Amino acid sequence: MTLSTAVPATLPDLDAAAEHARGFLTALGVDCDAPGLQRSPLRMAKAYLEMLSSDPFSMTTFPNDEDYAELVIVRSIPVRSLCEHHLLPFTGVAHVGYLPGERILGLSKFARVVEEFTHRPQTQERLTRQIVDRLDAALDARGVGAVIEAEHSCMTLRGVRAPGATTRTSAFTGALAEPAGRADFLAALAD
Repeated sequence: MTLSTAVPATLPDLDAAAEHARGFLTALGVDCDAPGLQRSPLRMAKAYLEMLSSDPFSMTTFPNDEDYAELVIVRSIPVRSLCEHHLLPFTGVAHVGYLPGERILGLSKFARVVEEFTHRPQTQERLTRQIVDRLDAALDARGVGAVIEAEHSCMTLRGVRAPGATTRTSAFTGALAEPAGRADFLAALAD
């Protein structure tokens, strides 16, 4: 299974993943034969498969028959991804929006696009840019923006161990990349 793409090149092999998880845990000194741990390698394999898989979807857009021209933002979309450097989770929220052009987006597709790119090893910076670029290409909008706020367990549970520290990234295109558009977008998040 290629972990860097949303659609695996081959079907997942949970038995092989569980076997490798057992070897990994054993190499770290975990007794996988102890009560309560016997099925842990399989559970670990299933958990990572879930975190690395997303459902395919169609980008549903509609004609902007009403000529709606104001900012559309969907706030607090859950973000759950894996840091590509440590393969530990980072979690938070994404705020995604756009200035409509000739097409408008089905509202559930905001969360679907976020999910599409979070279900793979990621950096938060790349994730933010991928969401904006995907929506920009699909909508031909006057501008697209995203702000992600997340806590990285690779920073909170290990290394510096700074619980509560969050990272905020943003990306903007078109009119939302201009100072006034960016200010409007960020002000809408402050409400």
